[in-house]
Amino acid sequence: MHSVTTKANFAQIIQPGSFEAENHWYPKAHNATIHPMINFFMNLGRDKIIKRYCHLHPRVNKEELEKILSHRPAYFRWAGADLINVTTAGGKRQMVVIENNSCPSGQKSMPLTDDNEEQGGYRKLLERTFLPILKSKRNQVNGALAVVYDKNPMETSGYAEVLADLAKEPVYFVPFHYNNQDPPVRFVDKVMEVRDELGIWHPIRAAFRYVTQKPWNRIPLHTKTRILNPILSCLAGGRNKMVAAKAYDFYNAELENYGLHINTPETIRDVSKAEIPLWVMKMGGQAVIKVPYSNAGQGVFTIVTQGELDKFMDMDFKYDRFIVQSLIGNYNWSSESSKGKLYHVGTIPDSKGQTFVCDIRMMVSATENGVRPLCVYARRSRKPLPDDITEGANSWDILGTNLSVKNEDGSWGSETNRLMLTDRRDFNKLGIGLDDLIEAYIQTVLSMIAIDNMSKNLMNSKGKFRQRLFKSLNDDPKLLDEILI
Repeated sequence: MHSVTTKANFAQIIQPGSFEAENHWYPKAHNATIHPMINFFMNLGRDKIIKRYCHLHPRVNKEELEKILSHRPAYFRWAGADLINVTTAGGKRQMVVIENNSCPSGQKSMPLTDDNEEQGGYRKLLERTFLPILKSKRNQVNGALAVVYDKNPMETSGYAEVLADLAKEPVYFVPFHYNNQDPPVRFVDKVMEVRDELGIWHPIRAAFRYVTQKPWNRIPLHTKTRILNPILSCLAGGRNKMVAAKAYDFYNAELENYGLHINTPETIRDVSKAEIPLWVMKMGGQAVIKVPYSNAGQGVFTIVTQGELDKFMDMDFKYDRFIVQSLIGNYNWSSESSKGKLYHVGTIPDSKGQTFVCDIRMMVSATENGVRPLCVYARRSRKPLPDDITEGANSWDILGTNLSVKNEDGSWGSETNRLMLTDRRDFNKLGIGLDDLIEAYIQTVLSMIAIDNMSKNLMNSKGKFRQRLFKSLNDDPKLLDEILI
């Protein structure tokens, strides 16, 4: 039996000694054996990564790359990038960042790197990244520890149980959903408080956050309770694709001198709905349209036919601004862009000769010695990648990889049949090697630092949010109205 009740509208108390591994991994991941190459990569020292990368990319400045991988983020301390393995007609392969998420999922999909450490990446993340923020004596709140979440109870309860073991004290495990009119979390004088089963409110000194759906509309930017990750990192790009695109551009301008670059699809920002058909036409009739503040595969629309564009234009949206990106598909139906035509490498053909689109999630976190990888897994699309697309085809089934599915009752489910583990069986099907993993890691760290730099720029010298600057970067009145300062 699982030790937590996920439908509760109160903070449940998790006692030390509650952790049971089978409750916190997908069954196929819990019983899997890690692929030797992944294990080798996870244990590869920074010096070897730098030497190998600079050997293959001789124009990269070694000292700058060392500085980057040693970076200690100020705000964005835990990230998960979604990357796709792409190539050009000339065979030049690269890892492209689709997005980098604040408070990402992934532990339940990662086989153990050491069978003797049954708490796996849950423990690593909390030890490396969360516990250090408790050590600072500055402005400390007297209170308990909490894990707050709005989805993914399998993973979030794992963090709560491991945190109770590490801290040697009870931990509050608290649902904090987007549309709850009477949530068991509130903020009093910038201190988070959580409500227990008896209706009693308890102050929280530090919270591990897995609140991902518009978290800024219920967690303030400024809190005395320490939170991993702070909301600022979401607004600066971790849950805001509009500002993330600008953060990547700003950082790429700096990186140019060092032979480094964040690889992204060509991105057009701040697009009004009326302009979208013009940009889609410019990209050759294929494009990806994104609502900038959605996640879990929601608010992403792949357009490969006129019918899909017409369907999108008939829809109503809450926000006023969109992102349009070049679409990466099969070579015969990818977007024309200034970066040339990129197309999916995809999986190794199966027994039917079918290749599927797949992406790679690389989760990383800040440590005392820089940003280190935590877990890696992959996801594939529902349908194989065809050579040609026909009118009436559903391109999302061919290109969409996110496993999250919103059920009719508003809850979230997961299509785990499309999960591709980094185990002995699945990993070989991805067709990637050690150098691809290193490239994915470096791209993840670069995009993480770009968002962390943006976070720092959005705070003034007194530690206050620069609302005017944020508005100039993301002038969307409906979003601005949602933010709790």
